[in-house]
Amino acid sequence: MSKERLEALQAELQARLGESMTESTIRLDELTVRVAHAHWAEVARRLRDELGFEQLIDLCGMDYATYPDWRLERFGIVVHLLSVQHNQRLRVKVAAPEGSVPLLSSVSEVWAVANWFEREAFDLFGIVFAGHPDLRRLLTDYGFVGHPFRKDFPVSGFVEMRYDAEQKRVVYQPVSIAPREVIPRKARPEHYGDTA
Repeated sequence: MSKERLEALQAELQARLGESMTESTIRLDELTVRVAHAHWAEVARRLRDELGFEQLIDLCGMDYATYPDWRLERFGIVVHLLSVQHNQRLRVKVAAPEGSVPLLSSVSEVWAVANWFEREAFDLFGIVFAGHPDLRRLLTDYGFVGHPFRKDFPVSGFVEMRYDAEQKRVVYQPVSIAPREVIPRKARPEHYGDTA
């Protein structure tokens, strides 16, 4: 999309969304807007109904815990939207408020496909979506402890499972692998690459 069209869309979003939009940037030929969490559900409906962003392409959770110089909330979501009628794309970022549980409004009533994406963000990051019709784990087992895409989740996890022939079922047990640092090893002959 041309820079003029991006700037026009940026100005239109600023005019229509006002204080709900806390930041907007154009970088690498893409427009990214940041929306306040309190207005997320309302902004999503307006983006679909008034601005023509009828397709939600992706919604993913984010954990900014290890980002250098990060001053905003730890958890959030990034949403990619498409307007077929206007041939425009938009990236929306929404930060979840700090607290014991990151909580955002569900937009599954605005875009039906958000149902699965929100379940994935809940399962992997622990972000709870208020008003979601069926918020339960999607990729991990129901008995799984924790959220594996969080930056503080241990690489080897907390439990492992195996089939027990005596009990004739799968059993869970504490992880038996000792944590270790993986250091790459140099596996080349001494004079590799020398030209004589």
